Amino acid sequence: MIETLLLAASDAALKQIPYVVHPVGHLAVLLGVLALIFLISSDEKLGKIFKVIPALVFCYFVPTALSAANVIPLKSDLYDFVVAFVLPASLFLLTLNLDLQGIIRLGPKAGVMLLAGTAGVVIGAPLAVFLCQGILPEDGYKPLAYLAGSWIGGGANAVALQKSFDVTGAQIAPIIVVDVAVANVWMAGLLYFASKPQVIDRWLKGDTTAIKNLEKRMEDYHASVARQATVTDFLSILALGFGAAWAAHEFSQWLITVPWFADKKDYVGAFAWKVITVTILGVAGSFTKARRLEGAGASRIGSTMIYLLVACIGAGADFAKLAEASGYLAIGAIWMLTHITVLLIVAKIIRAPFFYVAVGSKANIGGAASAPVVASAFNPVLAPVGALLAIAGYVLGTPAGLAAVWLMGAVAGE
Repeated sequence: MIETLLLAASDAALKQIPYVVHPVGHLAVLLGVLALIFLISSDEKLGKIFKVIPALVFCYFVPTALSAANVIPLKSDLYDFVVAFVLPASLFLLTLNLDLQGIIRLGPKAGVMLLAGTAGVVIGAPLAVFLCQGILPEDGYKPLAYLAGSWIGGGANAVALQKSFDVTGAQIAPIIVVDVAVANVWMAGLLYFASKPQVIDRWLKGDTTAIKNLEKRMEDYHASVARQATVTDFLSILALGFGAAWAAHEFSQWLITVPWFADKKDYVGAFAWKVITVTILGVAGSFTKARRLEGAGASRIGSTMIYLLVACIGAGADFAKLAEASGYLAIGAIWMLTHITVLLIVAKIIRAPFFYVAVGSKANIGGAASAPVVASAFNPVLAPVGALLAIAGYVLGTPAGLAAVWLMGAVAGE
């Protein structure tokens, strides 16, 4: 019997068939991983490791290791479902506790860091091409248009720029590998430092007063409405969360059929409209009695959904193909380092806290799929800030991406 199982496992590995095939199995594995990580983190002795490496980093990289070991696949219907519906549901539940007045009091520094992140991508593009001209084929900068769009806004912007420069799917294959690898390494770094922002804040001399005030206001509200949750509460929270996600999905699908919006769907696609819609619904809900569901654990359920999203993103990160894109990898690394450098220089000048650096970066590089994740790594109550900045990132994506491609072409002598 054991020999039969070993042979079956060996055959599965040879055929690259994951050991866990069904999406429900993928869900069970990822939830099991998350539960185990948090169980260990609560242990007095074993939990000491999480003081060095935050739990959220393990939530990201353990699924990466499992997909690399072929336990679960790199692509799954579960991952698509989590991004398409669980993410919007979590954004709604986390935004339901929104203190809009408190976010306004954060001031202009968050917006400045978003623009600094965009500028870093635009500047990094020609610099990377200039330093790596020897490894680029003729017109080799054009496939990088996809990366420019992806790193200022997200997938819809990337596709828009790809189409603008008639870049084929085959041409962008290595670019996608670099996009995922470099962006995911940077995200892992942000998740690590999000648990200890004081280290960088001291160097930046960042004023965190407004952020701490917002956290306290929202936590005080949670304490004022906290109660023993009932089955009715849990059902209401889930119904509202997934109801908002479904409504936003249906609205966004309808919206891109309207002529004016249909003409713009390559620039602002259905997913972008879904995020915008569900965020608006959450903001609206924060002015109603539905906000009191925070006392029954609405944001905790939203945070749990975010952890599942992190696990799915980690499971889908493929670092095995980096060797096939080594030339573009060097470009991507230089490009990302320039983006980070510009962010830190601007933050140092205006004394912005590291939270703004992290969220301003991910609002560009990753958009709505990762900006709320990074924001919630600092504190779950801050996730709406990430969502709102990500929406602004969508708007900047295509025009700033076009500027980056034009500068790359100028450097390449085109």
